Amino acid sequence: MRRKLKSWEIMRVIFPEVLADYFEIVDVTEGDTSVDIFMDEREFMEREDYKLGTVRSYGFTEERVIQDFPIRGKASYLHVRRRKWRDSSTGEIFSYSYDDLTAEGSKLSPEFVAFLKE
Repeated sequence: MRRKLKSWEIMRVIFPEVLADYFEIVDVTEGDTSVDIFMDEREFMEREDYKLGTVRSYGFTEERVIQDFPIRGKASYLHVRRRKWRDSSTGEIFSYSYDDLTAEGSKLSPEFVAFLKE
């Protein structure tokens, strides 16, 4: 049985799960040999921080470039920016971490590394 996918479901098919869950596409550019996809972390706060009531979005980190599976025969690069948060009660600025964005010691997605090893 086939069904029509919603845009968020398409992201889950194409991108690593952590990106589909916590990030949104803000821009896409295509060159002769590559596709660059720019993604920003959604404004989603962990429950504990939300309950504090003192944590607010505070911009973004520098982008991190991750090479993922080729798209239509072109190299694909994911330009990912994590959101920065500021706790006004302590002045602390922090970001949530996603350890599985890249394979250890590389700038490649874990799924792409696994595919290349095969």
